[in-house]
Amino acid sequence: MMPGPPSNAINDQYRTAKPKSIRDVPAYVKNIVGETSGRMFYILKLVWEANKSILFVMSFMTLFNGVTPVIGSLIGKEILNELAHAYSGGLTDFKIIATLLILNFAYLLLTGVVARIYATVNRISGEIVANHIKVKLMTKAKDVDLASYDSPDYYSKLENANREAARRPIEVLSAAFSIISTVISIVSYIIVIAAVGAVPALLIIAVAIPSTVINFYFRKKNFNFMFMRSKSRRQLNYYSDVMVNKDLVKEIRMLGLADTFIGKYKTVFADYFKGLRRLMVQECGWTIAATLLSTVVNCVLFVKIARGVYNGEYEVGNYALYTGALTSIANGISTLITTTASIYEGTLFINNMIAFMKEEKKIVPSVDPPRQIVRGKHTLEFRDVSFRYPGTKKDVLKNISFTIEPSDSIVLVGLNGAGKTTLIKLLMRLYDPTDGMILLDGHDIREYDVQQLYGIFGIVFQDYGKYAVTVKENIAFGEVMKDLNQTDVESAAVHSNADAFIEALPEKYETPLMRYFEDEGIELSGGQWQKIAIARAFYSDSDILILDEPTASLDPLAEQEIFNQFEALRSDKSSIFVSHRLSSATTASKIVVLKDGCVSEIGNHREMMEKRGDYYTLFSTQAKRYTEPVDAPAAPPEGFPAPPANAGAPDTRAMPSIF
Repeated sequence: MMPGPPSNAINDQYRTAKPKSIRDVPAYVKNIVGETSGRMFYILKLVWEANKSILFVMSFMTLFNGVTPVIGSLIGKEILNELAHAYSGGLTDFKIIATLLILNFAYLLLTGVVARIYATVNRISGEIVANHIKVKLMTKAKDVDLASYDSPDYYSKLENANREAARRPIEVLSAAFSIISTVISIVSYIIVIAAVGAVPALLIIAVAIPSTVINFYFRKKNFNFMFMRSKSRRQLNYYSDVMVNKDLVKEIRMLGLADTFIGKYKTVFADYFKGLRRLMVQECGWTIAATLLSTVVNCVLFVKIARGVYNGEYEVGNYALYTGALTSIANGISTLITTTASIYEGTLFINNMIAFMKEEKKIVPSVDPPRQIVRGKHTLEFRDVSFRYPGTKKDVLKNISFTIEPSDSIVLVGLNGAGKTTLIKLLMRLYDPTDGMILLDGHDIREYDVQQLYGIFGIVFQDYGKYAVTVKENIAFGEVMKDLNQTDVESAAVHSNADAFIEALPEKYETPLMRYFEDEGIELSGGQWQKIAIARAFYSDSDILILDEPTASLDPLAEQEIFNQFEALRSDKSSIFVSHRLSSATTASKIVVLKDGCVSEIGNHREMMEKRGDYYTLFSTQAKRYTEPVDAPAAPPEGFPAPPANAGAPDTRAMPSIF
């Protein structure tokens, strides 16, 4: 399901309350400066963590870039003055001019080389910092509660953090250091132009104020637009990704869905771009007005300096120095404005990462220190457990109570949506119950160390993972904490009936799966992938085995064979099996029937068939589909209707022969 737009609560954390009157402006500015400073400190911390030398290189370049422009201007002034003297018949030794030219070219060479080196260092630094941040994001994602993935707000944080956080820090930090360089240059040029007076410099600074206001205003507008349209960007990414997804391309082609998704993409983009274009046009108009004002003031000042040269007040070289100084001051002020605005915008986007990194983890031990788990046999008890997913009002599970004894073989039965998978998620503490509690060996599972708790379960989900690594690695992922053992891998493959097709692969257990990275990667069928996933469960050294419909792509005989393998190999461990094929339930020690989120029946196969309740209806209906002629299909068990009259009373001592 596509996440919805971010809530106002999330968006409000990025907003500084606007001033209601002129008296509120100082406090407003103070808040902005304080927030921006806090974000800048966070960025400095990130870069320091990534590589300390980056900050030292940037500090050196700050001083170098601040001083060298003024040095270049002074050299240029001297060259022009010496040439002017020579042209007017003055006594000037050409060696002086040659020396100044050599000095000028040495200056140009030095600044050019240093600029190129710094650009390279900056690119390398960007990769280092981006990698550091990506690792931090992945590490955080590893610990985020599963419930967070049900929240649109979480997806907004994650999308914005992934998109912006990796590139923004080095950009913002470079911009911050360039501001210091620019300030050094501006102060130096103001000292140089003091011969003309302070008024020109003050005028240049004054006309920059409108540009400052415009830049800051539109940077904030741009941020708010980008944040509020996070859903639109996710939709654009989703629609474009669907069109190139190798697992969906067949269905899209056969169903003719390509034009549908292209149309959806165009519709979302048109709406998204309309707002973005409006912002860009508005900013352009105001910026042009500010540029006209700045140009007029510069023109007046240049005429004044030119008249001073004409009247003999300054030398020709000084004209170049003073006008260059004014131009540099104007450019410096402009740089300060745009750079400061970009820093402000950049630090706003860094808030996305800060918000993501602050995502609260709630699946933690309820006691300190947490209770330790003793490996071996366990008793599990659901005690009046109810659960609803975050942000919803309907209970998926209602007042669930039953016990799983050591060595029990449990089969969960029920129609789609009955709550079977949700119950397993609660059992493994991927979620916490809304009401009630789950006990492990007599204690609330919330008291145990979470990683230890996860370690006692060997699980195969119905939406099992397909990993683009070798066959051996795919199986060994069943227990990554132990050293990879080839013998155990092969044994697990044998028990899941995967060994036959694995031995036929080009490189057997070393064969890369999926063609994401390797040209020789092999694409397995759905049934083969399921056997690989089941092999993971056999590979793990767990106390409780859980199979959540792991055999949907297998035929009934293959499923029964795998179920029998689990029964033989589980060494008296507790096991929980979820399957729509009720053949698996006939030998279970306990069958739990879920209906509309409640436990409707509990017992073994014989007891349930004799009771002729919900389980009897499901089992009889399914058996009838295998035993009736093709031209007499059975009605589906909607709402657990009464079994067909001609279904008869199946032999409760054994399952039908087809199973």
